[in-house]
Amino acid sequence: MFVYLSKKIAIPNNTKLRCVSWNREHGYIACGGEEGLLKVLKLEMQAGKDAKVKGLAAPSNLSMNQSLEGHSGAVQVVAWNEHHQKLTTSDQYGLIIVWMLYKGSWYEEMINNRNKSVVCGMKWTADGQKICIVYEDGAVIVGSLDGNRIWGKELRSLTLACVEWSPDGKKILFGIANGEVHVFDNTGNFISKMQVFCLTSVTGAIRIAGLEWYNGLNGYMEPNCPSLALCFDNGRCQIMRSETDENPILIDTGMQVSQIGWNHTGAILAVAGSQHALGQDKEVNVVQFYTPLGEHLRTLKVPGKSMYSCSWEGGSLRIALAVDSFIYFANIRPDYKWGYCTNTVVYSFTKPDRPEHCVIFWDTKNNEKYVKYVKNLISITACGDYCCLATKADEVVGQYVLVLCNSIGTPLDSKYIEMDPVYLTMTKTHIIAACKEAFYCWQFKNPKKLATLEMSTRRKAGSEKLFHIDDIPSGTSNQEEVDFSKAYAGTEDPICCLCASDKAFIVGRESGIMVRYAMPSMALTHKYNLNCRPHQLSLNCTSTRLAIIDIAGVLTFFDLDTRVTDPDGREVVGEHLNFERKDVWDMKWAEDNSELFAMMEKTRMYIFRGLEPEEPILSSGYICQFSDLQIKAVLLDEVMKDPENPAKDDMIELEIKSLRDTRELLDKVGLADTQQFIEDNPHPRLWRLLAESALEQLNLKVAETAFVKCRDYQGIEFVKRLGNLQSESMKQAEVAAYFRRFEDAEKCYLDMDRRDLAVNLRKKLGDWFKVIHLLKHGGGGDDLQLEEAWNAVGDYYADRQKWQQAVTYYVQGRNQERLAECYYMLEDYTGLEKMVNTLPENHKLLPEIAAMFQSVGMCEQAVEAYIKCNRVKTAIDACVNLNQWDKGIELAKSHNVREIDLLLAKYASHLLEKKKVLSAIELYRKAGNFMEAAKLLFKVAEDQKMAKRNPLSLKKLYVLGGLLVEQYHEAMKLTSKTKGKQGKQLASSALAGFLEEDASALSDTKVIDNAWRGAEAYHFYILAQRQLHDGYVDAAMRTALHLRDYDDIIDPADSFSLLALAACANRAFGTCSKAFIKLESLETLSAEQQQQYEELALDIFTKNSPKDARASKVECTSCGSSIPDWSTTCPNCDTKFPACIVTGRPIMEYQFWMCSQCKHRALQTEITARKSCPLCHNMV
Repeated sequence: MFVYLSKKIAIPNNTKLRCVSWNREHGYIACGGEEGLLKVLKLEMQAGKDAKVKGLAAPSNLSMNQSLEGHSGAVQVVAWNEHHQKLTTSDQYGLIIVWMLYKGSWYEEMINNRNKSVVCGMKWTADGQKICIVYEDGAVIVGSLDGNRIWGKELRSLTLACVEWSPDGKKILFGIANGEVHVFDNTGNFISKMQVFCLTSVTGAIRIAGLEWYNGLNGYMEPNCPSLALCFDNGRCQIMRSETDENPILIDTGMQVSQIGWNHTGAILAVAGSQHALGQDKEVNVVQFYTPLGEHLRTLKVPGKSMYSCSWEGGSLRIALAVDSFIYFANIRPDYKWGYCTNTVVYSFTKPDRPEHCVIFWDTKNNEKYVKYVKNLISITACGDYCCLATKADEVVGQYVLVLCNSIGTPLDSKYIEMDPVYLTMTKTHIIAACKEAFYCWQFKNPKKLATLEMSTRRKAGSEKLFHIDDIPSGTSNQEEVDFSKAYAGTEDPICCLCASDKAFIVGRESGIMVRYAMPSMALTHKYNLNCRPHQLSLNCTSTRLAIIDIAGVLTFFDLDTRVTDPDGREVVGEHLNFERKDVWDMKWAEDNSELFAMMEKTRMYIFRGLEPEEPILSSGYICQFSDLQIKAVLLDEVMKDPENPAKDDMIELEIKSLRDTRELLDKVGLADTQQFIEDNPHPRLWRLLAESALEQLNLKVAETAFVKCRDYQGIEFVKRLGNLQSESMKQAEVAAYFRRFEDAEKCYLDMDRRDLAVNLRKKLGDWFKVIHLLKHGGGGDDLQLEEAWNAVGDYYADRQKWQQAVTYYVQGRNQERLAECYYMLEDYTGLEKMVNTLPENHKLLPEIAAMFQSVGMCEQAVEAYIKCNRVKTAIDACVNLNQWDKGIELAKSHNVREIDLLLAKYASHLLEKKKVLSAIELYRKAGNFMEAAKLLFKVAEDQKMAKRNPLSLKKLYVLGGLLVEQYHEAMKLTSKTKGKQGKQLASSALAGFLEEDASALSDTKVIDNAWRGAEAYHFYILAQRQLHDGYVDAAMRTALHLRDYDDIIDPADSFSLLALAACANRAFGTCSKAFIKLESLETLSAEQQQQYEELALDIFTKNSPKDARASKVECTSCGSSIPDWSTTCPNCDTKFPACIVTGRPIMEYQFWMCSQCKHRALQTEITARKSCPLCHNMV
């Protein structure tokens, strides 16, 4: 950072100031002094003549200067409540006044006076809701925003000196007059004493000069960063991470301190006071600036007798200092972490809600930004096309990472190093990092070259080097391995800055010695002695002259290769030039001229040719690039106000005087005089300017000369081509096109009636809309040209994924391929189908369209397209992939492809191996192999039956199996029909189907015969239980009697238990007795279960005789003999009666209903109320 005094405001009547405080949110400055002086000022930047002049460079005026009346004694304490625009002040008599802003002026809102003691400190919490006021006599008051007291306390034995809140408002720190700091909670309970480490070996009376705890509202420099500063008047200071930190940062400033203050990000601590001038008896006012880690940044000397107070501005770009009866303002130029590469500004900042640094790669040309979050960022440097981020590694202590990135933040390569990269510089091929004792050089591979493809993790000899600053490298020997232990060897003269170019590497040391190494060998070539301590170095483009900015901000130059004679008469290499500029904080050499450089001095930019300055330009920008007589600078102060949304206005481009003069001469004088001026001040940019102006005037001779001077081969060729043209209008049109004034060029062509040239111009530009317009309205184009234009416009819309618009143009351009692609992207499959119908057979587009259909599962359309281009095998494969086996088998049969059966069997066995039985069943079903599917389904049902699954689920499985067998019958009939048509004279389709079955499925007889047996068993089992639950006990018994025929499917223990239960409920104890006899004889039951059945039977039949209570008789429809109404078979004539699947009763009538699908019967009266078959659920 750099700091310099910029403004001074005098207080009337020479009234001495005691305190100053800057409202960070709204910019008001309150200053209090003797005799009740209290003023509120506001410095505002005025919009000057040049709108580009922003920030610190813009002129500032006092927009408010109000004296507040109310105090009679010296105002000693001033505290802002920034969130609620309140000002709290107190004087030497203990009077406290709260001021409020009303209609642009400050007015008294509240007054308080204890009349006992003096207020020695007032602080608001970070959120502005509470204030803590402490008096010298130990009284503490905590009040709310509206003036109400929350609590008060008397610390009688203590003399208080100051107060501070913790950032979260949960603790209060009280500074005691004897130098102690006591920690209380926010309700006034004592917690502990804070340990003071910085006063070791200090004797005599001391006083706390400052107790400041940064509130963290703008994020922290790094995680766990020290933020609590305690400073004593003797200059001793400690910075702690928390009030209990046992290892704080200790600083001895060596000055008499009056006040301290954190900047708005907690990254800089200002310590204001005075110190003894070297070799003099007087005291000098100084402000020292430190990082939270105790590193000294800058010293600012301030005139005057005694400094009382300091306060930071909200953005930390200025600091206000109260000295005697003046307020001095100093401008701060922060050391932002930033770099510039290929039109991209790379900068970083911290957010309160994230521990990482947010690094933004801002492409200033296209105004696009790329965000990257980086942990433990140390610094950024950039050169050419790349930038380097130096970070601290998370995993290993003492390890750091150098990351090479391109201009959009993509990491290209990285190196782990075991030294702290305090200083970092970069050339187009090397990255050099240095700590205080050693430097490390990494020759990175250019990712734009092919060699990067073999990036390896092993460190290659020669690509990395490390030297201690006291080493004398010869540059000849290659280090096999980088030894980072050298970085930990001490030195008496540490490194303080460095810079590099493609030819030389310069290291500045604290003693003023400068060491020069040759690049890339790193051989030490020269040592130079400077009479200053360098802070920043910069080499010009030829590496002959070095710019040096020392720690006092003085810019000097050093010629590296000039041979001069020293005072002792010896010839030495290198001369420190007799040139200096003060208060310089940035400088940049021109990339294409070793004599040109730009520098920032306070708020002015100076451009020098040699050592002669041009007129200064008001600016506070950081210089990015100086090339082609143009300077690019970025207003980082403005960018950082809203770092996530950088504005184009924050980049400024400035032209140097010779470029401005050349433009003026061209406008006012003419080509000849301008050419003479440029010959006196030659530069390729000026010759190019002359060439362009000569072209505009069609002065081809001057244009050619200028193009030759700036080595523009294309320009020379263009001038020659112009020379060959006869027409002046044609020349003007070509020049207009050369300067990208295409509208003018087109107008010239059309005026000459050369529409063809206008069309060609628009074609070259890719402006196909204009091409269509010209062709349509001029009548000069043919159909081929128009089709080309339609297709190009279609491509334009397709590239932007506007498929619907693209379709319109492709249709007109008859571009079938792109049209198919658009239909596919639009999911317009009807359009694709129409295309398949219109395309000729074997068209090259048909397979592509078929693949599109296949990708979305449209099998039929895909097959149609494949068949049309004679790809039957591919069509079958598509069916297989889409699981459309029936279609695939149909195709295979119709085209005599035999592989399908093998494929089907193979896939099915694969599914069975994977235990995907249901998938295999579905596969067989879709492929028309119903018998195999039925067998698998019956096997699944058997397995589920063994596992005692729900009877309803089992019935469903058996029904599905039965339906598959029925489908098998139907398929056999159809097969026989087709064979019959081919010439085999068979009696009927049904008979043919049975014969077909006999031939193909002798082994499947059992499955075919018993297709519905399982379904029947579980149907009657469920029906009987439902009837029993509903109270139809007679019907339940009749249905349960059917279960006797299904012992192979339903466990007899279950079926006979159900029968016994239903019979018992129906008081048919004869039937019940037979069921119990069967149960007791079952071998599958355990002895215990048999015993239970016997006991139950004994219990029932001791009370009831084993006879059926009623025995309804009916006549056999065949022989007329009398039989029980539940009989399924006549005992006389062996006639079987089918069971009604609705009620379970035997059907003895001649009129009945039969299901068309499962062929089961039901009573006509029972089925009329139902919509579907109770067994197979086929619609009635």
